[in-house]
Amino acid sequence: MDTTWILVADSSRARIFEMQAHHAPTEIMDLRNGAGQLQNRELRTDGKGRFFGSAGTQGNTYEPVVTPKAHEASLFAEEVNQYLTEHYNHHHFSRLQVIAQPKFLGLLRDKLNDQVRKLVVEEVSKDLSKASVEDIQQQVSNLH
Repeated sequence: MDTTWILVADSSRARIFEMQAHHAPTEIMDLRNGAGQLQNRELRTDGKGRFFGSAGTQGNTYEPVVTPKAHEASLFAEEVNQYLTEHYNHHHFSRLQVIAQPKFLGLLRDKLNDQVRKLVVEEVSKDLSKASVEDIQQQVSNLH
C-alpha cells in the first residue's frame, strides 16, 4: 500500500485527505470541534473557584493554569489521534503529512500515538483548515 494521508487542522477542525501515488489528494474526512470556536467566557460553566486560608482568613479566586479553550483544543487533538490510530491499525495509510496551525501542531505532537508518529513524513506549521481543496492540493504539491 502506498497511501499518504494529509492532516490539515486547527483547534476547531481537522480535515483528512488521502493521496495515492500520482493522484491528486481527495478529502475523506472532516472532523469538527464546535467548542474550539468558542471563547473562554463561553466555555465556562460557573464562576471562579474560591479557596480560603487557614481559619477562614482572606480568600482568593483560583484561575486555572489551562484555559477552557486550551483544554478543548487538547481534547480535540486526542480525538484526532484516536481517529488516526484506528485507521493506522486498519492499514489505511502508510505515510502522514501534517499541516496544522502552530499551537495545534504542538498539541498533535504531544498526543499522537507512537506508531502513527513514526509515519509522519512532513510537518508544516500553517493554518489551512479553512482553505479550499484546491489551495490545499497546491500546498501539498509544493511539499514534494
